[in-house]
This record gives sequence, structure tokens and C-alpha cells, in this order.
Amino acid sequence: MDFFETIMFPFKWLVSIIMVGFHEGLSFIGLPAANGWTWTLSIIGLVLVIRAALIPVFVKQIKAQRGMQLLQPDLKKLQTKYKGKTDQLSRQAMAQEQMALYKKHGTNPFSACLPMLIQMPFFFALFQVLSGISNNAKAGQGVGAMSHEQVVQFDSSSIFGAPLSASLLHGGAGGNEVAVWILSIVMIVAMTASQFITQKQIMAKNMSEEAMASPFMRQQKMMLYILPLVFGIGGINFPIGVLIYWTTTNLWTMGQQFFVIRRMPTPGSPAAKALEERRAAKGLPPLLSGKKTADAAAEAEAAAAEIRAQRVQPQRKNRKKK
Repeated sequence: MDFFETIMFPFKWLVSIIMVGFHEGLSFIGLPAANGWTWTLSIIGLVLVIRAALIPVFVKQIKAQRGMQLLQPDLKKLQTKYKGKTDQLSRQAMAQEQMALYKKHGTNPFSACLPMLIQMPFFFALFQVLSGISNNAKAGQGVGAMSHEQVVQFDSSSIFGAPLSASLLHGGAGGNEVAVWILSIVMIVAMTASQFITQKQIMAKNMSEEAMASPFMRQQKMMLYILPLVFGIGGINFPIGVLIYWTTTNLWTMGQQFFVIRRMPTPGSPAAKALEERRAAKGLPPLLSGKKTADAAAEAEAAAAEIRAQRVQPQRKNRKKK
């Protein structure tokens, strides 16, 4: 067992235990154990468990992304301030001011990526479990918590005539090749489309005008088209079971984002304005109270006064020397 296999071993067991648990429960209530739809529902159950457990991580990711969006105007001003300055002192001062901005907004560039990194071992584990089904069935072995009998059941199960262990690139034994092609293409399109729609609605509805005009936004626009393309190309190698997982988890994410954008939008975004309009139509007070607005204005004025004081201070020192 190599180093990567050693790391993935507990994740493979956890993924397979959850899937086997749903399969046993569905079989207990009367669904055929070897039926493809029983295993499909088990994969969907795995998605629900993992995504429900990661809701706190999702909330943290939303806060981190929102913090990065809100500080983009300040970062742009900072980049303008140090534009053309390449000396060591200027770069050090710029780095210190950037860290101060991240601390003030309670975020950093890596905090938005951390939740996805936490989820990736589960994705890789499921891919290893499902992609090794056929080989383990032939070798008389189980996979993770799945017994050899369950591995054989999964390997022989299919939906719409396409085996769950088959892929568009490698096909599958004992299945209808046309069905494998059609179902794989449909799932790949659904997977990439749901991912694109999720990112598109964030950019179109849940970002302020300042964030939309930032350099960070140009990178996001590139990722909007690159990521679905990468997953779409990679999907030809995914077993149908993995495509079901990815499509289901993307639909979950799309639903989560729709809820967040509608109920907890980023301040200053079109979604926030729409929320305020809906609240006004119902006779409810605005979410941003006058006190918060006054406090924000007072904070901005205090920061401006501090900057003016720092600029005036050297002149006073010079005058004293004279």
C-alpha cells in the first residue's frame, strides 16, 4: 500500500460504510439488493450525509468569499498606492497593509479554498471505490466496507441499461454500450451545467459593483468557464456512479447558493437590493439599520482623520527643527 492509498484508506471505509448502510436500509424496506436504482439511491444518500455534515464548512466558505468580495475595493486602492514601487520596503509595507485588511475583514485568500480541500478526499475516495468495483469483483475481493457479494451486486447493477461501474471512455461489461454513452453524456452535461449555473448566479446576483470591477473578478470569470470545461473533459473517465454523485452534489450546491443569495445576500449586491425591495413591499424594516450606517460612516471618518494626521505629522516635525 503506497502513501496515497494509506491516506485514502479511512476515507474509502467511511464512504463505503455510508453507502452500504443506505443500501442495507433500502433493501430492508423491500428494494431489490442487486437493482441499480437501489445503489443509485445509496449514492444519493451518501451525498446527502456528506453535504449535510459539511454545512458548517459551507457557511465558513460563504463568509470567507463574502469577506474577499468586500475587501476588493480596499485591495484595489492599496495596489494603486504602491503601483510602480518595487523596492523591498514598499513591498514589505504593502504586504503588512494587506494582512491588516484581511484581519479587519476576518478572511484571507486561502480560507475560501479550504472547504473544497476538506471535501476532496471524500470525492477521491468515492472515485476509488466505484472505479475499482469491476476489478475487485473479478478478483473476489471487497472494497472498503463493501463485501465481495455487494461488490458483485454493484458491478452487475445498471440503470437504463447502463452499468453503474461503466464510463464513457472505458465502457462496461454486460451493458448496453449506447445506453452507457447516452447516460454518461447526459450526466456530464447536467454536472457541468449545474456547476456553471451556480457560479453564474453568484456573479450575476451576489456581488457588489466594486467587487465586479476588481481584478479578482476577472479571475473568477475565467474560472466560470474553465472549471466546467475541466470537469466535463474529466467526466468521460468517471464511472456513471461517480457522475451521479457529482451531479447530485452540484445540484445541492446550486440549491444552497440560491438560498444564500435570496435570504443572506452580499451587501451592495443586486440580490441585496432585491431583498430590501421584498421587505419594503411587506412593510418590514431594512436589514441595514440607521445605527449600522452611522457606525460605518463614523469608522470611515475616523480612518480618514488618522490618515490626515499621519500626513501632517512630518510637517510639524520639520517646523520644530527650524
